[in-house]
Amino acid sequence: MSPGHLACPGCGASLAMRYALNALGPRTMVVMPAGCWSTFVGVYPHTCLAVPVMSVAFETAAATAGGIKAGLEAQGIDDVTVMAWAGDGGTFDIGFQALSGAAERNDDILYVCYDNEAYMNTGIQRSSATPEGCWTTTTPASVPKPQPKKDMVAIMAAHGVPYTASASIGFPHDFMAKLKKAAAMKGTKFIHLFASCPTGWRHDTHLSIEVARLAVASRVFPLYEVIEGETWRLSDMPAKVPVNDYLDMQGRFKAGLASQGGAAGFQKRVDQRWKRLQSRCR
Repeated sequence: MSPGHLACPGCGASLAMRYALNALGPRTMVVMPAGCWSTFVGVYPHTCLAVPVMSVAFETAAATAGGIKAGLEAQGIDDVTVMAWAGDGGTFDIGFQALSGAAERNDDILYVCYDNEAYMNTGIQRSSATPEGCWTTTTPASVPKPQPKKDMVAIMAAHGVPYTASASIGFPHDFMAKLKKAAAMKGTKFIHLFASCPTGWRHDTHLSIEVARLAVASRVFPLYEVIEGETWRLSDMPAKVPVNDYLDMQGRFKAGLASQGGAAGFQKRVDQRWKRLQSRCR
């Protein structure tokens, strides 16, 4: 990754790509659907990435990645990692059909969802990755999103794929280790990456890493992995902190949580999800 990307200041997703390519190396091909990163990469013929990139329609990242991998295999090329790199809108919503299809076929691809919890590139609209009680331009403070965030790791694990994991830009060594582990496996691998967004989350640009770390520490976004859809394992986790430590750093929760039981209600739901995850893990 070279200087000159077009991301916003403090963008977690831009840092995530640097981590990813450092871990995977130059024998990587990237498939990008519409989203934040499809604009970050630069305007043709300029690019900030020194690996092949294919920009594709919003709904086709997983299908295109599977086709590229099949083409490489037909040529006898087996040392290239094909990575689909999509946001939450292109994964949880618009791209889910293609992702589920790739998982059912067990296509040999690595799929990374950089999750900034809304359609940030098109104006901060809610997605099914947006947390409950959260402000977006389509869930204003007067009508905040009532539904909880979709559990994509559990959904992908239910497909029985070889490897599924959560990761965070706040814990780069964990993320890069999971990337290397996934790349060494055959079949469909899915990594759900927490990537903070100062623009949409209403926090200062220098706080991106701290916000991402607090999401993990508060158990809002715990780190874990699932092998073959059966074996659930917690990753190394920091000491637990109250969810207020995470919520108070962001403007997007200031008004909307009141209709969801406030911070106490959010804490209760986080604790319930954390307890359920602990019961699954060995």
